[in-house]
Amino acid sequence: MPKYASKHRSTEVEIMDDFNLQGKEMQAVLTDLKTVSNLLGGANITLKGIKKLLSKRLKNEEVTIIDVGCGDGEMLRKCAHFGKRNQYNFNLIGLDANPNIISEAKERSKSFENLTFKTLDIFSAEPFPKADIILCNLFLHHFKNADIVSILKKLIEASNMGVVVNDLHRSKLAFTLFKGFSSVFLKTKIARHDGLVSVARGFKREELDTFSEEINNQQSLIRWKWAFRYQWILKNNL
Repeated sequence: MPKYASKHRSTEVEIMDDFNLQGKEMQAVLTDLKTVSNLLGGANITLKGIKKLLSKRLKNEEVTIIDVGCGDGEMLRKCAHFGKRNQYNFNLIGLDANPNIISEAKERSKSFENLTFKTLDIFSAEPFPKADIILCNLFLHHFKNADIVSILKKLIEASNMGVVVNDLHRSKLAFTLFKGFSSVFLKTKIARHDGLVSVARGFKREELDTFSEEINNQQSLIRWKWAFRYQWILKNNL
């Protein structure tokens, strides 16, 4: 059973971080993750962050958005629907280090003409692609604190407008509530386990503030959102 600590982030590894996970087991877990997003409304936090960065952008201009650690592409599919409803011209790119998940993302996104996917490790020596906006949707909590700062520096440099982070608030209440939520709504043991690990690897507000102070050429706006999320917009000042 994953353990929670208020004073520090957990170092326990999520099962989904194993690149050998594939096939029907992986598909079932990804479907559970979609259930979490739909029931708890997490995607709207990211969409509102995108809208804030686009407030002064003309709608007929093409906007390239990259989702780092895109999983099965669910967030980008929601971006595509959001863009269509609001008459934005989005070019959407999903990046993930797991080739099995990228294959699943392509399969689940066949009907979307403006979505493309590529296998890419954030620590790869390969140049990171440029974009107007870069998304980190439940991505940063997978990494150690020192790595998070270096990742965000790379993403700020690669973005024209900024980075939208949507990640978890580390809270005992959130940890306890997720136990109950997952027992009712999630079908796979992996999703139930990894969800608790994710909360335990989440962040306190002061930790995000500390990260922000170490990243140059950006202006941060950090807000707490339901359910136990932080929306962190890093506006590029370059």
